[in-house]
Amino acid sequence: MSELNETKSTFETLEVWKKARELRKEISKLTKALPSDERFRLADQMIRASRSVTANIAEGHGRYHFQENIQFCRQARGSLYEVLDHLTVALDENYISEEEFNILKTKIFVVIKILNGYISYLKKRKGME
Repeated sequence: MSELNETKSTFETLEVWKKARELRKEISKLTKALPSDERFRLADQMIRASRSVTANIAEGHGRYHFQENIQFCRQARGSLYEVLDHLTVALDENYISEEEFNILKTKIFVVIKILNGYISYLKKRKGME
């Protein structure tokens, strides 16, 4: 059996990463519908911010130190708020409807809630060291 298969879990088993991945896919799909003149402006920023969320959760998980993991999760949380701000730009520019905005905003806050729970869990585990 390979060493990787013997590992208890990877970041891919984290519920927060799974939800963030779903959000990332939705943001990617949305950006494809933006006007071409936003391709290297708003679309690029939205894609980068949404990818930063899953990347930071993954990197933090790989650090094996609770405090480092917490810091990467905080960065992921900041990126979620960045995605929300980019969505408000898309709304203000009439690239998305109020309904689309509200659906994605709700999904962002679901990920934030799960991420905050994960951060709390890591803080408790850190205290157990």
